Amino acid sequence: MLHKNVKDAEVDELKRRRVSIAFGLERLGLVAVRAPILSCVILVALIVGAIFGIQRIKVDDSLSQLFRSDTKEFHQYEQVTKRFPSSEYDVLVVVEGKNLLARDNLEKLRDLVTDLQLVDGTRGLISLFSARQAPEPGKLPAALFPNELPEGEAYDKFIETVKSNEIIRGKLISEDGTLALIVLSLDPEIVGNNKLSNTIGEIRKVMDEDLEGTGLSRQLSGVPVMQLEIRNAVERDGLIYNIAGILAGCIIAILFFRKISFMVVAAFPPLLAILLSLGVLGWAGFSLNMFLNVMTPLIMVISFADSMQLTFAARDRLIAGEDKYTAFRNAVLVVGPACVLTHATAGISFIALQFSDSDLIRAFGEAGLVATVIALIAVLSLVPVFGVLLVRNEQAFAAKFQSADLGVNALRRFCAWIAVRMVGRPGLFSLLALLLVGGLGVIYANLEPRYRLADQVPDKQQAVEASDRLDAKLTGANPIDVLIEFPKGQTLYSPQTLQTIADVHAMVEKQAGVGNVWSLETLRRWLAEKAHTDDVATLKEYVDVIPEHLVRRFISADQTAVVVSGRVPDLDSSEILPVVQKLDKALDAVRAEHPGYEVAVTGLSAIAARNSADMISKLNHALTIEFVLVAMFIGLAFRSVVVMLACILPGIFPVVLSGTLLWAIGEGLQFASAIALIVSFGLGLSATIHFLNRLRLESSPGTSAAVAVERATVLVGPALILTTVVLACGLGVTVFSDLPSLRLFGWLSAFAMVAALIADLFILRPTAMWLISTAERLRGDRKPGPVV
Repeated sequence: MLHKNVKDAEVDELKRRRVSIAFGLERLGLVAVRAPILSCVILVALIVGAIFGIQRIKVDDSLSQLFRSDTKEFHQYEQVTKRFPSSEYDVLVVVEGKNLLARDNLEKLRDLVTDLQLVDGTRGLISLFSARQAPEPGKLPAALFPNELPEGEAYDKFIETVKSNEIIRGKLISEDGTLALIVLSLDPEIVGNNKLSNTIGEIRKVMDEDLEGTGLSRQLSGVPVMQLEIRNAVERDGLIYNIAGILAGCIIAILFFRKISFMVVAAFPPLLAILLSLGVLGWAGFSLNMFLNVMTPLIMVISFADSMQLTFAARDRLIAGEDKYTAFRNAVLVVGPACVLTHATAGISFIALQFSDSDLIRAFGEAGLVATVIALIAVLSLVPVFGVLLVRNEQAFAAKFQSADLGVNALRRFCAWIAVRMVGRPGLFSLLALLLVGGLGVIYANLEPRYRLADQVPDKQQAVEASDRLDAKLTGANPIDVLIEFPKGQTLYSPQTLQTIADVHAMVEKQAGVGNVWSLETLRRWLAEKAHTDDVATLKEYVDVIPEHLVRRFISADQTAVVVSGRVPDLDSSEILPVVQKLDKALDAVRAEHPGYEVAVTGLSAIAARNSADMISKLNHALTIEFVLVAMFIGLAFRSVVVMLACILPGIFPVVLSGTLLWAIGEGLQFASAIALIVSFGLGLSATIHFLNRLRLESSPGTSAAVAVERATVLVGPALILTTVVLACGLGVTVFSDLPSLRLFGWLSAFAMVAALIADLFILRPTAMWLISTAERLRGDRKPGPVV
């Protein structure tokens, strides 16, 4: 009798309410079902086009992509990387061991340096073997390392000389002589295409062969290596997410419906939504990156919840005795409006990302919005089409499940048990919910922005570990640059320019937290100390004989600008920012003393330190704006102030609870977590909207608010619980990623989905009940009526 009563109530209520909460957009789902065979033919054509579109998707592995924006600082950083393209193309070879400077090991290390220069795509390298002896008058300086290394005591004295060499000490060899850094400069064309993998592979092969038997560890780091590891991780993760998403959807659907046909009806539209969305993104020119790579599970999450709701509603109607055409048509009319609203709120979440200054995050928001629209059309159209084509023997199906629907009935009894208790004392539970959300909100407000470069790079590969060793032994692997641009009338070797470079170099050296400082001043000091000359002609002569790829590290090709380069460890941006700010302030004295010279602190570390906190804060503000916009949108759609107020607490609860968890484990608010919370807020409202839609249909004249809440909970609760499991699983697959940011995004989003279900069951029910009762009292209506 439950199913028949439900069917009659829905039909009566749909007739009574002439205006749809989705403004009639749900009727798009009835277009394709009028010609199911033709719709499938069109679908096949679209799938073929999508496959070709997916093949056009490329991987964006740039480390600076997160901070790519239309700002003066980023444009300046881009100009520096073009004029001084060293760090963008440097492979850092890190060799470490207690016996690094043993005679045999040093010989093998020199063989490695020689062989690395022969690797295809190498422009040149810098190592401890690049060091020179003190120059003699009129002669070029001899190499520090002779062809034949000395032996015995002479070798020990020689090693002391090497370790005390000003050019390489603390820069290319650690103070204790246990770590050596080889900087291998690659051809830019190699870094930008698919040959990079072969080149890095050849470098690893040479390292292993030349250092075999030495007992020395060898690792690679640097931007090209990190880019390759990001590229490999993104491609690998995409495969895992697709397979895991398909399996999760299919397994849960078959367990839920216990029929292959219903599994296809529920699971295949979301899977096809993934395929079609990725195809459109490919044709639109989007590139896969650390955030767009999570688009697959997000599409699955967005579409599967509504697909399950539609299929479940049609299943109920079939059990109630309707034929399959009527069942799926009415399912679209009854559940379809809520599906439109859930996709709309998800779309608003992605629109909120447009408040970010980052091109990467805005592109993610644009891609998410496109995918949301495609997912809505796919679900509304394909669920009824597959239903009428695949469901057979409706009468036999209804007879079977009217008496043997144990799993669903158990969930309904559980939901009824919760509903009865929640509506028993709605005022008390609403007050407790308000206090809980308020307390969690205070904790959430204390979250501090966090950013580390290592979080954007696979942490199960060599690059991060090698960078950690450089942080420990050579003051850091991340460059921080000071750009000096000359005024008109001044040349590279004019006294004023050389003095400006010297003053900036001295300031950078004095700055705590910055080490391994290089510039033209490094060569000037060495000549002054070893050759006892500060003659500009001698300096120019030495610059002219240095290989061009080394000169371009510090002097622009047109000789109108130079860079003073230092290194900082990969710390959180909150620790790097004071270093950058103090250095920039200290350079004000140089700017005042040398007017006309443009002096600017730049580099990826400086850009990240300056912009990350501000960008994360703006994302957080966007989330606050999203709270207001979504609540107003839902209230407008339902044409009810009660509904608008009812969705606020359950909508905010998952966000503040997730933020409290981040605070408790000391994670802070990162880019990945901020985006996860923004997206999860929109997705988490799916359960809220479906419940409120059902409550609206149950709130007919003559029905008390308590009965309406209980019936709505029983009818939509089972599907909401099971779809939450799908949502959590779909996002949880990201825990297998090598990228820390994606792992954080995945588990936090999954946690927020579960928190949204808790809020729906334990906060939304009593809050809605209390608001309905209050509204009835305020309007003086003693007869129960439809307030929602």
